[in-house]
Amino acid sequence: MQTTTLAEIAAATRGRVVAADPAAPVTGIAYDSRRVAPGDLFVALNGEGRDGHDFAPSAIGAGAVAVLASRPLDVPAVVVDDPLTALGELARAHIGGLPDLDVIALTGSSGKTSTKDLIAQVLEHAAPTVYTEGSFNNEIGLPLTALEATGATRHLVLEMGARGQGHITYLTRITPPRIGVVLNVGTAHAGEFGGPDMTAKAKGELVEALPAAADGGVAVLNADDVRVAAMADRTGARVVTFGMDRSARVHASDVALNELGRASFTLHTPDGDARVVLQVVGEHQVSNALAAAAVAEAVGMETEEIANALSAAVPLSEGRMRVTTRPDGVTVVNDAYNANTDSVSAALRALAHLGRDTRGRTFALLGEMRELGAGSAEEHRKVGALAAELGVDVVAAVGTDEARALAQGYGTGALVLPDKAAARAWLGECRFTEGDVVLVKGANSLRLGELADALAAT
Repeated sequence: MQTTTLAEIAAATRGRVVAADPAAPVTGIAYDSRRVAPGDLFVALNGEGRDGHDFAPSAIGAGAVAVLASRPLDVPAVVVDDPLTALGELARAHIGGLPDLDVIALTGSSGKTSTKDLIAQVLEHAAPTVYTEGSFNNEIGLPLTALEATGATRHLVLEMGARGQGHITYLTRITPPRIGVVLNVGTAHAGEFGGPDMTAKAKGELVEALPAAADGGVAVLNADDVRVAAMADRTGARVVTFGMDRSARVHASDVALNELGRASFTLHTPDGDARVVLQVVGEHQVSNALAAAAVAEAVGMETEEIANALSAAVPLSEGRMRVTTRPDGVTVVNDAYNANTDSVSAALRALAHLGRDTRGRTFALLGEMRELGAGSAEEHRKVGALAAELGVDVVAAVGTDEARALAQGYGTGALVLPDKAAARAWLGECRFTEGDVVLVKGANSLRLGELADALAAT
């Protein structure tokens, strides 16, 4: 974060400095009192039954310059109407003071974090880039990421999540993007949105927020997803398409998977063709890579440079197709950060491919997918049926009703484990041998990634 002062923060947030020197410098932002560093502004947020104001004294004791608070405290503070809203206002003012910054935002039902990581690594080859850490893509994470940009930053890559209508619009007001990417419209959070059409309506808020083509706005849309492709009618920005279809501006051909499940393909752009050999696992990563290539092409990178950068990109975020082969030859695939029908299906296909090459058994520890709405049981049955169709040897479903539906979809032999503790015990009883591949996937709230990490380290 660039150094600012309490007075400048108060001006940006329409607040007032209380019991502090307005000229005091601020060098960072923190919302967790346990992670405060000297020079930080502590943002007193509410959440999970806790009031951030209660931790103000400990934050000041740890070196915070002041607290962004909704009421006067017995400590130095900038008092505002609402600290969360003020955090967004502060980020908006900060971004407005960086005229050379190019803001790229992306959304979608699945693949956001993996694609964001690819985009960031490709753009870093061209100029200094700041990007969302992990999936910190909400009204807290997005402004905190934006505040990390400095005068030297040229690209700000932001993942935008949504839990309902209007959420993406709110985030785009904090960090107005020039380039907006929509990956797909799937089943993730379908229960909250009310179905795929309503999901598309919410995701399309991103392209509606873009500047007109004459002002440099670019909408990067997935030509392979009909709901995403239709968003071209909702924006005045220049539309750039990506996908497997040859009609897409940026597309792929000659896709092949190696023994590690990593894809290679020929990248086609209007500038030319180049071969890409990905370091990330799964055929579904080709679409993610094409989205990244379309963004890179939109900022002026040449095809050969894009291909080289994609070929060098590695997994950055935890719980996304992290593949570890243990010394005993057992391979563990940790894709447990989150789950929906599309992402679980992609992970199962990657598992089946890895199993064919290792010639070992394939195990799928699948936690329930959450927030899928009224069709949740049927979506779980589809996933179980796909696992059976792909020839996955062992399926264990973690949860209750939806887990039983998944097991029913798989058929005879599928296990149902009630919770994480039961899953841990089951893994401990398995006798994995050289060549076996174990996929761990499920809703983040189940915390199965911890089991995957432990299994990989065993």
